[in-house]
Amino acid sequence: MTHVLTGSRGAATGPLVGMICMAMAMLLLPVGDTFAKLLTSHLGAVEVTTARLLAQGLVMMPIAVVLRHRLRGPMFSPIVVLSGGLVMITLTSLVWAFSVMPIATAIAIFFAEPLILTLLVGPLLGERVGPRRLVAVGVGLIGVLLVVRPGGDLGLAALLPLVAATAYALNMIVLRRASGIRSGLTVQCGATAYACVGMTSLCIILAAAGWIQPDFATLPDWGWGAIAASGLFAAVSFILIAEAFRRAEAGMLAPFQYLEIIGATIVGYIVFGDFPDELTWVGVAIILASGLYVFWREQVPSNRGSILPGRRRTRRIRVR
Repeated sequence: MTHVLTGSRGAATGPLVGMICMAMAMLLLPVGDTFAKLLTSHLGAVEVTTARLLAQGLVMMPIAVVLRHRLRGPMFSPIVVLSGGLVMITLTSLVWAFSVMPIATAIAIFFAEPLILTLLVGPLLGERVGPRRLVAVGVGLIGVLLVVRPGGDLGLAALLPLVAATAYALNMIVLRRASGIRSGLTVQCGATAYACVGMTSLCIILAAAGWIQPDFATLPDWGWGAIAASGLFAAVSFILIAEAFRRAEAGMLAPFQYLEIIGATIVGYIVFGDFPDELTWVGVAIILASGLYVFWREQVPSNRGSILPGRRRTRRIRVR
């Protein structure tokens, strides 16, 4: 049964429910990431990502059946294939990063994504980006350098969350194209399906070439539970995000996305005893402030109208 909000009370309740859904999703995502990090002690990043996506797909299938009235547009098409490929790169890079650094640090670097997206929308979507947002991007990248600290303990591993952030930003651009005739749930389900097929194929090819040695047979019992939990938390988070964007505007939801860093810090400290140092927190604060400023500038009416003729702005849907 579809519940439709009506009247002034419904108009006020819709955005509130959307904000609650976004907050819940951002706090649940790090829990799924924690299970993925635990699995990296027994499996490689490719194997963990493959198992996580397969579990996520199994959870999303019945949800998609229940919410089939919200599926709109073609689920299987070239642009959704591209989205699935970018999901593969994003998740594999993040899981690999989780295996070599604290989750909160990886997520902090990953949140350079809005800044990277701001740089990409000009050449790829024809959107004009003003000097204030470009300055915010520059300041945000200084924050990234404070977290990464080139030459520090992270080394080249610090590039992994940046690769994930770039792939995610590209996926946002793909979603802007795809969501014109498709619902967010349609794109998420299709991209997940393609990513499952792609990661499974990649895992088989790499194993046949001897580059990885998947050893699921020796995975302890808790490992299978961790795989299921990782996929479950990811799937539920994505459904909550889709619901949030269905009920509230992107500008209203943007600040809640940064709850993910808080959740990652709390879970990382409880499970692994990891806690970012002072300089990392300074970098995180700069990244968050820059990202929020970019979001705020995107809501200014004059900036909304800066898209070249024939371009269309759509709402951002997080599919990590």
